Amino acid sequence: MSATTHLITADEFLTMPQLDKGGDLRSELIRGELKAMSPTGGIHGIISLWLGALILNHVTANKLGRAFGAETGFLVEQDPDTVLGADVAYVSKERMKSVKNIEKYIPFAPDIAVEVLSPGNTALEMDEKVALYFSAGARAVWIVNPRRKTISVYDSPLDLRILGEKDTLDAGKILPGFKLALAELFAVAENRDV
Repeated sequence: MSATTHLITADEFLTMPQLDKGGDLRSELIRGELKAMSPTGGIHGIISLWLGALILNHVTANKLGRAFGAETGFLVEQDPDTVLGADVAYVSKERMKSVKNIEKYIPFAPDIAVEVLSPGNTALEMDEKVALYFSAGARAVWIVNPRRKTISVYDSPLDLRILGEKDTLDAGKILPGFKLALAELFAVAENRDV
């Protein structure tokens, strides 16, 4: 006799009070199953917040849509459900108009999903996230690698540019006017004189 596994829906996942006995693990929902993730380290938090603040300021000043902070859930697959929590995300004003209930997960991938690598992330895991984001409508995925001081900019699952700290990140038509010198981003993360 085989055991039947109950697949969790996005609605069930949204209302779970805590995902482990200690209450200190973050999770994503991958095809109806919980995937536990450790809390992030300091560099991850600095980069996520700083990049998120820059995107938020730009989006707000130019009335382009909405910026979302770490771990906002995006429902990228259904039946079984997959909910990913981007570290930073941007959704255009036009696409936000289709969101019926902002208290639930956003029912599609963001226009730009930003993932900041943690020591436990694997290449296979990140490749799968990139594919999931694009299959659910993302227009760009940025993978920030603090250790290597690079950002992998995906314009499609197979269209990849790797930018280093001497480069400038330009969001192009997706987020018009947003440009960031990567040397500035990585310098902020390493500044210990704060």
